[in-house]
Amino acid sequence: MIDEKKERLVIDGNSLYELDLECLRKKEAARKEKERVQNRQGKRQRG
Repeated sequence: MIDEKKERLVIDGNSLYELDLECLRKKEAARKEKERVQNRQGKRQRG
């Protein structure tokens, strides 16, 4: 059974960041939905 990672560590110079992958997935889904809605509204105004 493969365990899904929930966090990712990123090292940038002297900084260490811990990313919550579930949070990133939710933000990306919300961004895509917002973009989709905006595209639909733009097509209605033009057509």
